[in-house]
Amino acid sequence: MKLGSSSISVMSLLIITMSSLLIHTSQDSPTPRDFLMTLINHNLARAHVGVAHIVWNETVAAYARDYAEKRAADCDLIHSRGPYGENLAMGPRGGPFVVDDAVTMWVGEENDYNYASNSCQPRKGCGHYTQVIWRKSVHVGCARVICDNGGTFIICSYDPPGNIIGERPY
Repeated sequence: MKLGSSSISVMSLLIITMSSLLIHTSQDSPTPRDFLMTLINHNLARAHVGVAHIVWNETVAAYARDYAEKRAADCDLIHSRGPYGENLAMGPRGGPFVVDDAVTMWVGEENDYNYASNSCQPRKGCGHYTQVIWRKSVHVGCARVICDNGGTFIICSYDPPGNIIGERPY
């Protein structure tokens, strides 16, 4: 079987991503392995636009976990105003909604982003997508919590933050 260069690139990306997951583990919190598909989907979206892969960072993940726990009481999509960029999502009550579902939703905003004008299409949002692919963001950490109301709160934090006004994501 002959592989094309894009197949080899995707395979290389997956190998690099999986290798980076083995660096940090923690007994008392979700490990990067728990977010394998989340990281892979971030990196596939980044590879699609020629941006280097992003790696899991336990410090950033700890920040995301702490903030998710603070939102567990109300599940409100309120940004932390902390030191990291972040994407937030809320899943339905009682339904399975995992971090990778949120990433898929954020990456789905790709069609609403216009690179030529560096803006979203009229009446559309694309800031989640641009944060996922932001070239200067090199670390990510995500968390998920089931809220008191039964909903699911998801946060991915990015270091350094993206969506800098006047800059392009890549």
